[in-house]
Amino acid sequence: MKTFLICLMVALVPAVATADLPKNLPAAIPLWSKGAPGSESRTNEKEEWSGDNCGNVHNPTLTPFVPELAKSTGTAVVICPGGGHSKLCLGHEGYALAQWFQSRGIAAFVLKYRLAREKGSTYTIQDHAMADTRRALRLVRSRADEWHIKPIRVGILGFSAGGELAAYAAMKNDSGHKDAADPIEQQSCRPDYQALIYPGSSATFTAETGMPPAFIAAGINDRPDIAEGMATLYLKYKKANVPAELHLFANAGHGFGYRNNAKPSAAARWPERFIEWLADSGMLAAQEPKQP
Repeated sequence: MKTFLICLMVALVPAVATADLPKNLPAAIPLWSKGAPGSESRTNEKEEWSGDNCGNVHNPTLTPFVPELAKSTGTAVVICPGGGHSKLCLGHEGYALAQWFQSRGIAAFVLKYRLAREKGSTYTIQDHAMADTRRALRLVRSRADEWHIKPIRVGILGFSAGGELAAYAAMKNDSGHKDAADPIEQQSCRPDYQALIYPGSSATFTAETGMPPAFIAAGINDRPDIAEGMATLYLKYKKANVPAELHLFANAGHGFGYRNNAKPSAAARWPERFIEWLADSGMLAAQEPKQP
């Protein structure tokens, strides 16, 4: 009887309650007040959770982790979790890192974007996931004063599938639609820097002079299109005079993300290298960011 009661109690615990997610998450902010374009009829559908992975996203949101004014550096980052465009890995590729940034004075915003490869999905990466990504950058800039952010220090960071979105945002963007009735759409969607953490589809990435500076991190034991692809991408950026820094960790594969309780290793400390790169790039200091 005792064993039965224990099993019953475990079965009754919601999946999200067992996830490795921070407690007391900030309230998520919908990217569009009336629903995302093309998804308006599905805005009220519930997300589906399995552990710390989220799916069935039809109302894309940003979850803000904003530091206290006294600690704020004025720098912001939109975080795009990975998950193969079929789920969002919000634990080690989302909220944990956002909290880490927040504690160091960087405003972090975790993006839940629409999933193009989820079973039964009608979404595409370029038409829907990228619309969410660009909207997220605009939204952060539209509230820069409220969140004590410098509009010229809004960057993007993505893991795996989310790294694709970050790279595409750096490749194709605009300065805003100044005549738009929606004030958010008036803002630029160009990231001021990009951080690509073991992104997929690197063969589709292009490099042109004037693109945002890039921080790249991956494991040498990742699949070849990522491990070797990041080296190739770095050389593309160098040829195009795009400032870039590359870290290929010798003892890491795919998906190391960020965990505050990770076993000490060079790959586990990549966020520290990223902070150093931000400082070297003028994104944390009092001076204006360096221009390409």
